[in-house]
Amino acid sequence: MYAVTDPTTGEVAATYPTATDAEIEAAVAAAHAATSWGRTSSVAERSALLRRLGDLHTEHQAELAASIVREMGKPLAEAEGEIGFCADIYHYYADHAEGFLADEPLDVISGPGSAVVRRGPVGVLLGIMPWNFPAYQVARFAAPNLALGNTIALKHAPQCPATAALLEKLFAEAGFPAGAYVNVYATNEQIAEVIADPRVQGVSLTGSERAGAAVAEVAGRHLKRVVLELGGSDPFVVLSTDDLDAVVEAAVAARLDNTGQACNAAKRFVVVEDLYDAFVEKFTARLLAGETGAPLSSVAAAENLARQVDEAVAQGATLHSKAERHGAYFPAGVLTGLTTEHTAARQELFGPVAMVFPATDEDDALRIANDTPYGLGSYLFTTDPAQAERVADRIEAGMVFVNGVGAEGAELPFGGIKRSGFGRELGRAGIEEFVNKKLIRTVA
Repeated sequence: MYAVTDPTTGEVAATYPTATDAEIEAAVAAAHAATSWGRTSSVAERSALLRRLGDLHTEHQAELAASIVREMGKPLAEAEGEIGFCADIYHYYADHAEGFLADEPLDVISGPGSAVVRRGPVGVLLGIMPWNFPAYQVARFAAPNLALGNTIALKHAPQCPATAALLEKLFAEAGFPAGAYVNVYATNEQIAEVIADPRVQGVSLTGSERAGAAVAEVAGRHLKRVVLELGGSDPFVVLSTDDLDAVVEAAVAARLDNTGQACNAAKRFVVVEDLYDAFVEKFTARLLAGETGAPLSSVAAAENLARQVDEAVAQGATLHSKAERHGAYFPAGVLTGLTTEHTAARQELFGPVAMVFPATDEDDALRIANDTPYGLGSYLFTTDPAQAERVADRIEAGMVFVNGVGAEGAELPFGGIKRSGFGRELGRAGIEEFVNKKLIRTVA
């Protein structure tokens, strides 16, 4: 089940044994035993470990990046950038955890005395992570929760076992005690049992709608906290510009990030009619010229994208592309002639294919942008500050980026609404999801 498969050739380079039930039990037991460390260590002590972990990511950047490229085909420069972002995340929580977790005095009006909210850990957490950002997804879940004192059992994607092992090694090298971070090569059936285990207090999943629904169902039956970061079909709305070339460059970057395999990548480009023709011409030329040449994560991923594109064309859309798919490689493309009635308009296209929609005006652009089951991120380009504020407020998404792309940061909350999931990671919000906000009321 856990194997390193080169997406460029389809050859299996290495396999890793799936955990036995006894190994899963040992992992959960170790994580549970380590909760005593989480409850008794200081925030400063845990922050020091996170700082060392961030430093280790920098020291091992080349090794980690090479592993990511080998397992899921990410362009090397992007893999190196991913590791750099991980280091930033670990350092961010090392710098800010004490402030985030400081006691919060309350104004008492119900009687004499004082009251304070003290933030503490809840215990063992299960993380279920995807293949598209093998190190970053772990960082944004693990960093705030280890700062808080929670402990983690981490199930990585089956196609990223080598990166999973490298990460576990770095946590140990940073000085985290045994059980604070445990990697498990578990099956889906075993994961359901882990969620049900009374020692486990919550689960965070980044993945597909289907996986999120399955995890939420099990967690709900057992009254476990859940954070879900699922799919997205983020709109990229262009209402006005005094530099169309710059907007096109931003649009290409937003679509080709991670070869188009990012939940929060721009996927639906909504452009007002007076800019539409020029945008499509420039965008198509630039996107096709700028494709990374990297494969998708697997042949299966390319085949699924091909089915979606073929269906859109069969329903009347036009595909603009210069090459043919072969193996896991999928050429960049632009779909035009779409309306919100097309099946593809309500799907997530996970690869370097963009959908472009004309809009008559601001209201029509908002109609198209919001006509989706997803609500993760969004992008808005306009030269009118009042319009930017007005439209950003009306876009139905967890995140809106105005006049820029690639503007995520360790300090900024990440998450969505609708079928894109719920809960937030990163920033202060990321440390508030799995926390015991204990009230301490002193009367006299």
